[in-house]
Amino acid sequence: MIERYTLPEMGNLWTEFYKLKTWLQVEIAVCEAQAELGYIPSAAVEEIKAKANFDPKRVLEIEAEVRHDVIAFLTNVNEYVGDAGRYIHLGLTSSDVLDTALALQLVASLDVLAQRLEDLIGVIRLKAHEHRYTVMIGRSHGIHAEPITFGFKLAGWLAEALRHQQRLKTLRETIAVGKISGAVGTYANIEPRVEAIACQKLGLKPDTASTQVISRDIHADFVQQLALLAASIERFAVEIRNLQKTDVLEVEEFFSKGQKGSSAMPHKRNPIRSERLTGMARLVRSHAGAALEDVALWHERDISHSSVERVVLPDACILTHFMLVEITELVKNLLVYPENMARNLNCYGGVVFSQKVLLALVDKGLSREEAYAIVQQNAHAAWNKPEGNFHDLITKDPRVAKILSPEEIAVCFDPQQHLKHLDQIFQRLGI
Repeated sequence: MIERYTLPEMGNLWTEFYKLKTWLQVEIAVCEAQAELGYIPSAAVEEIKAKANFDPKRVLEIEAEVRHDVIAFLTNVNEYVGDAGRYIHLGLTSSDVLDTALALQLVASLDVLAQRLEDLIGVIRLKAHEHRYTVMIGRSHGIHAEPITFGFKLAGWLAEALRHQQRLKTLRETIAVGKISGAVGTYANIEPRVEAIACQKLGLKPDTASTQVISRDIHADFVQQLALLAASIERFAVEIRNLQKTDVLEVEEFFSKGQKGSSAMPHKRNPIRSERLTGMARLVRSHAGAALEDVALWHERDISHSSVERVVLPDACILTHFMLVEITELVKNLLVYPENMARNLNCYGGVVFSQKVLLALVDKGLSREEAYAIVQQNAHAAWNKPEGNFHDLITKDPRVAKILSPEEIAVCFDPQQHLKHLDQIFQRLGI
């Protein structure tokens, strides 16, 4: 079992307590910056840091009366701090606190997601190495195409996961933006130096040109990147679902002792985890659309984005986190059936080796059109017939026999011919 929560559990980062904790972090960082610049007494800041606290229940009680979440929070904090509380929130607007604190939540969430993605990368890499030479049929349009290996299939997953790893690193830099610029972002009542110092203390960069809020293209980018990651997880899950079909059965989700697949049919072993991941990916994608709608705010700001983000941001983070944990455990414990892969590969007497026969005939001097007609005729004669055997038909076809020796035909049906360059791909990925 993979250790899920070496970092804080994702759900903990989206509690009311954690949100208010980040608000207080921002307020204290601003106070410290104000003191460093000589605008408020250092002794007052020390008193604020020593006494500042909050009670989420009390904040909600106050909010029920004042109908303003930040004012309710500040009122509760001042109940702990006393007179020194008059230096808290000087020159700020609510969005200075809300957006800067939100950046702290998003950065912390990305750190958790990055660790879970690292776990996934590790298990895919191991599974790809294990099945580096496990030969199976490749498919296009859902139809048998040419031989690959299961490790090669997983190598494609690994490359995709590594791209997401780089995207999350870039996204962490993009989202780590704060703003302490006051109403409409003009610094009318607070200096840009305060913003620079406070953001530095919080591990953020000041926004280049905020309005009263940080522009929501940044947050839309955040959700879109999670939606893209979820889409990749869905791709992996859909592949598992397809390969687990009874008439394919090349891989299978681990089925634990005592697990039941159907209330009616005792034989069923269903790919329920993969199906769950497909459904969750739909949800995350829907959140990306909502986040895009938040970009177009009125003038310097409105709050139409706020109600959306209260749902979309925690939900997208928590869903993506769960999906990463789920797909990691699924791949780690995946049951792989090489015998079934070999059976499917050789269906209809190796009809999937048709291109190798085609190229061998062309290499011997036949026109491509003539060679294609010969090979297709024999392939279709073998296709979808219980007794169909492409190898036998090709070997007995006089048009082929007079050109290719039995040994040359045998080479065409050797799956290793299709795998000779795969090591280069594995080397690129360090497998």
